[in-house]
Amino acid sequence: MRRPNQAPPMNGPRFNEWIQSPKVRVIDHEGENLGVMYTREAMEQAQSLGLDLVEVSPNADPPVAKFLDVGKFKYEAQKKANLARKSQKTQEIKEIKMRPNIDDHDYDTKMKAIHKFIGEGDKVKVTLRFRGRELSHGQLGMNLLKRVQEDTAEDAKVESYPRMEGRQMLMVLSPK
Repeated sequence: MRRPNQAPPMNGPRFNEWIQSPKVRVIDHEGENLGVMYTREAMEQAQSLGLDLVEVSPNADPPVAKFLDVGKFKYEAQKKANLARKSQKTQEIKEIKMRPNIDDHDYDTKMKAIHKFIGEGDKVKVTLRFRGRELSHGQLGMNLLKRVQEDTAEDAKVESYPRMEGRQMLMVLSPK
């Protein structure tokens, strides 16, 4: 026995004496299919090669086991999981603040930023701030947010339609 006092694997695949199925479909270390055989017999063959019998597909009928080095198999699986975690993109919420009486050039600059954020896959929260008497002209803000919605229609969808929250009007856009 190579591992006399080792605890059963809690995470990762079952191997050697912890494989519970009486028969397994065996694949050798070179990828050749050896067919269905008893687990005990397959374990003896793997040990004669200096490898472990690792259950790679436990839900198949019969389960598929392979001659591998367990430590190397777990290490490579962990590296693959870390690479997948590193390469995944988290979606952030970027905020663009405007005023209801924004000038055309300022509006164009804000729209460039919105298109850039949506192109990167982020959500955009458009915040319209009202001060003083602007608050009594809510339709100006609504018209501005409708204009933003129309200008971003081809690459963004409205996730949260314009709504008032205190002295500001909010709208959330997300990539299509």
